[in-house]
Amino acid sequence: MSTPPTELLAKKSASKDLVEKICQWLDDAKAEAIVTIDLEGKTSIGDYMVIATGRTDRHVGAIADQIQRKLKGEGLGRTRVEGTEACDWVLIDTGDLIIHVFRPEVREFYNLEKMWSVNRPPEVTAH
Repeated sequence: MSTPPTELLAKKSASKDLVEKICQWLDDAKAEAIVTIDLEGKTSIGDYMVIATGRTDRHVGAIADQIQRKLKGEGLGRTRVEGTEACDWVLIDTGDLIIHVFRPEVREFYNLEKMWSVNRPPEVTAH
């Protein structure tokens, strides 16, 4: 069963509103180089990806902790979080939004912006 278009638009709008809040929270936490990527048409893993950089592993951990607390305050306390042990790269997955917080050299190495910002190739259909 597919979701009606009006429900999809409402869901996308709610995700966009949350992305704007997350970007503000990241800015408040002194995260650097905040980038938002719209995932529509690229994958079904979520609506948006937000990527940010912390200066050190401690800063990355503090940013991730603040974002988790803010999400919980928004009623999204059941997020999946990975990478808090080393804090080189912390991933926070809300289901519709994926937030990555990196140390600078780790972000440069993985270069997610390049990978996810490219246009998806057209579908090949069999005749």
